[in-house]
Amino acid sequence: MIENLLSGISIDPQVTVLVPVLWVLGYALKRTPHIPDWLIIWILLLVGVGASGWTLGFDFNGIANGFIATGAAITTHQSVKQTFFERVNDRNKRDKKI
Repeated sequence: MIENLLSGISIDPQVTVLVPVLWVLGYALKRTPHIPDWLIIWILLLVGVGASGWTLGFDFNGIANGFIATGAAITTHQSVKQTFFERVNDRNKRDKKI
């Protein structure tokens, strides 16, 4: 049953446009003072699934593509953040201990 659902998912190329849109939205939400950080991921997921469903249809494939796009946006953002920014912070912390 679940194998049939998962084998029916095909990642649509239109979803790749959604990833940078979610990046920009996440950045804007992070700078908005009245939105807590824990809520940002849920807003991005809602927008990602909504936009993907609107584009591809609100079936299992469209909703799954929204989840995939949101996951890709969050994962790539965290990868860039951890690789380039937190690495510098770790180096500064290490230098202060010496």
